[in-house]
Amino acid sequence: MFTDWSEALEAESLPLDPTSAQQNAAAARVTARSSHDKHDMTLLLDVLGLPTGPDTLTALLPLIPETGDTPVTITPATEAIDVPVVPLTFSNPVQELLDWATAHPAAAVRNRANRITADLAELTERRDTEAAQREAEEKVARAKAELERAQEELRTVKAGTRATAAATAAIRPGSGSGRSREELAAIRSWARENGHQVADQGMVPKRIQEAYDTAHQATSRKAG
Repeated sequence: MFTDWSEALEAESLPLDPTSAQQNAAAARVTARSSHDKHDMTLLLDVLGLPTGPDTLTALLPLIPETGDTPVTITPATEAIDVPVVPLTFSNPVQELLDWATAHPAAAVRNRANRITADLAELTERRDTEAAQREAEEKVARAKAELERAQEELRTVKAGTRATAAATAAIRPGSGSGRSREELAAIRSWARENGHQVADQGMVPKRIQEAYDTAHQATSRKAG
């Protein structure tokens, strides 16, 4: 777990008091050397119950591999920390530290390890729950967008159908008889004058139309 023998010897010589300032400092240095960046270090320190104040972070920052003197910015306590929680393996220094603490003879150390393990499990569950919620919200948004497109297509089709019906009615003024409204009105008037019964609207029976045509043809021949 230790890459520096001097740190290992220093830790070994410390008393088994989990609240010792020296132990906290040694654990913080080990955590800093195992961190990927400042954000990762802050999260690990918080999970392990170690100080995360500005002075502590400033002192530990140079220990993070390949970070140098990167300026320290403190994440507000109320801000959500979006750090992926991955299953810990034996090669992970944090897992090694937890294994060491779990097997520690001091009950306080073992209890802290158990609390940290429970916190990590809770964070993992929360991450998975929030990820599932985001996925469900995205599905609902896609479904709503698809529904709106379908409704727009339906409105377009209905508008096109009404326009087609209106155009069809406009090109058939004689209600299928091939005659104009004025000519049909004249046929109805002639039919009533000659004892035929016809409706004020709708189709004029074919026999009445033929009788009207015959009568007018005969009248035209007499006039000629």
